[in-house]
Amino acid sequence: MVKEAVIRQVKSMSMSCDRVGNSLLAKFSTQGANDVCLHIPATIVFWLLKHMPVNQDPTLQPPSSPPPQITQYDWQNPANPRALTLNCRELPGKLRMQFNLERGSLVLVLDRSNVELMRQIMAMYTAELIDLDA
Repeated sequence: MVKEAVIRQVKSMSMSCDRVGNSLLAKFSTQGANDVCLHIPATIVFWLLKHMPVNQDPTLQPPSSPPPQITQYDWQNPANPRALTLNCRELPGKLRMQFNLERGSLVLVLDRSNVELMRQIMAMYTAELIDLDA
């Protein structure tokens, strides 16, 4: 029997690059649940940057929730999984992201403001990440 993935609506997020440049640690604050942390490999980050929709709405507001703070504990926590693959589906005004992890999967739903925030943060880190497919 396959365990069904829990779907979480993202309120806000933070990201930080590791020292080697092979992944981002992403921390998502979600509605009705604890914050979620996961390591996103650089290959997934570069794929997302090529495929994520770019905001075309000049009136789009940033997420209303403050971003969660990434701490040293988040980096050292062995319970934070690493994403192996990612499946995305664009929905009206939202992006559904299913991260296939080392153990199970995680489904996050991002509204347009969080999609744009994620795209901008990842773009900011492209100089620090190593693109192995380049």
